[in-house]
Amino acid sequence: MLTGQETGEIWFAYDGECPICTYAAHALRIREHVGQLHLVDARVDKEHPLIQRINAERLDLDEGMVIQFGDQLYHGAEALQVMALLGSRYGWFNRANALLFRSPRLAKLAYPLMRGTRNLLIRMLGVAPIDNLKTR
Repeated sequence: MLTGQETGEIWFAYDGECPICTYAAHALRIREHVGQLHLVDARVDKEHPLIQRINAERLDLDEGMVIQFGDQLYHGAEALQVMALLGSRYGWFNRANALLFRSPRLAKLAYPLMRGTRNLLIRMLGVAPIDNLKTR
C-alpha cells in the first residue's frame, strides 16, 4: 500500500450517474503536498486512457471505483483506503472518510455495503450498469 512519501497525479474513475459516487468524487480533497486530483466519469469518458487501462486490467467499475496513483491502480476497498490516506482533513466528508477508512480491515468490511447501496440506488434510478468489461 502507501508509504506516506508518494506524490503525483491522482486519477479517480467514478460513476457519474450515481449521486453518492458523484458527491464523493467532488467532495474529495487531496492534501496539497500529495498532488492534483483528476476526476474521470466512467460513463462519459469511456475512451479516456484511464478507463482503457481499467478495462485492459479487467477491473469491473460496477464492482468498485478505481483510483490511479502513480502507476498503481487501486480498486474497490483499496481505492477507498487510498482516498482516506491521501485526503485532506478539510470538510466533514474528508474527515469522516479518513477516520473511517484508514484501516484496511474497516475499508474491506464497509465497501461491500457501500457498493450494494450504490447498486441499489442505480437500479432505483433506472440507470443501466456501466458494463465496462462487456466485450464489444
